[in-house]
Amino acid sequence: MPEFFHVLTPSDAWQRLRSHYRPLPRPETVPTAAALDRVLAADLIAPHDLPQFPRSTVDGYAVRARDTFGASPGLPAFLDVVGEVPMGAAATVTIRTGQAAIVHTGGMLPEGADAVVMVEHTQKADEGSIEVLAPVAVGENVIQVGEDVRQGDRLLAAGHHLRPQDIGGLLALGITTVAVAQPPRVGILSTGDEVIPPDQTPGPGQVRDINSYTLAALTRRAGGEPVLFGILPDRRDALEAGVRRAFAECDIVVLSAGSSVSYRDMSVEVIAGLGQPGILAHGISIRPGKPTIVAVAGGKPVFGLPGNPVSAMVLFELFVTPAIRLALGADPQATVRPQVQARLARQVNSAAGREDYIPVRLEERNGELWAVPVFGKSNLIYTLVRAEGVVRIPLDSLGLEQGATVTVTLYE
Repeated sequence: MPEFFHVLTPSDAWQRLRSHYRPLPRPETVPTAAALDRVLAADLIAPHDLPQFPRSTVDGYAVRARDTFGASPGLPAFLDVVGEVPMGAAATVTIRTGQAAIVHTGGMLPEGADAVVMVEHTQKADEGSIEVLAPVAVGENVIQVGEDVRQGDRLLAAGHHLRPQDIGGLLALGITTVAVAQPPRVGILSTGDEVIPPDQTPGPGQVRDINSYTLAALTRRAGGEPVLFGILPDRRDALEAGVRRAFAECDIVVLSAGSSVSYRDMSVEVIAGLGQPGILAHGISIRPGKPTIVAVAGGKPVFGLPGNPVSAMVLFELFVTPAIRLALGADPQATVRPQVQARLARQVNSAAGREDYIPVRLEERNGELWAVPVFGKSNLIYTLVRAEGVVRIPLDSLGLEQGATVTVTLYE
């Protein structure tokens, strides 16, 4: 078998891809209420102030703050109650010196009032007046006009990944539709005479297709639209026809298996024949996943991932996920999965010049979080099923010592 040549670091391979892949997001308009996890295609600007009127943050009495200065239980301030502000309606009373109005949480502050006394700091003096037992400052217990958002403010920038709180904030301003990036179509192909669909019973030497479905799930999580093209046999004509069909119909193509340098390997030639600039990397200094192909043809990225499930998933997250985010107009390097700090439960060795990705499970020991390596070969999917996250060992390291503090990128 020939040796790998021009093996690149993950960073160098990504930079080569990035220099040839400059996608423009395709916008579409969707209801804001249905836009969770979508990526904005344009900046959003506040159409008006929020709130649009001064609001009380407590149940109590709207007052002029100066009328309460010096008030105490022993020397209360006496105020006349001149009305009540109804919820969901404009205040119709005006507060003058020595007066107060009943106001509820979220209610509008009446004209003339500049603060609200909590009901707990008052008591009735008679049917038409109250005693104020504690002073309030100007603006106390009040949300001012525009305190949350000012008209013309940029609310969210293009490329922002919409979260539940974003949806609420936009609807609070009456923004009921948003322009978001269309999900890029990601063509996924598996290869191998030994690979069969999951609903079939394997015969001798056969295995069920795993990668089509794990990679489709990763595509959805990244914001793309997976398109499965099935299982291709180990024949040049079938491989070329399948890859070219996926290339014609999709924005990104991911080929699983067939990326090792061997006499049976046809994927490099097929991918190279799709267009310029062609193969950018064949071989990445990483474990697992060294025999990986990174290419761009006609402005579309094409990836040849190893057939081993663990390798395929690790390399997908390193290259395909950020490529999908680029197509959405989002930051490709932003961490979209949560991370935690933990101590490494055992020593892990590595080799200089190679990045290692170690699956780990998490344990709490005496109030500390520990990352326990889950060792297994890269063709064993349950290595990842039993893990809760992954730890990266950098290129310039010979490994990590037991007890070292590490960053765990969680699968959830």
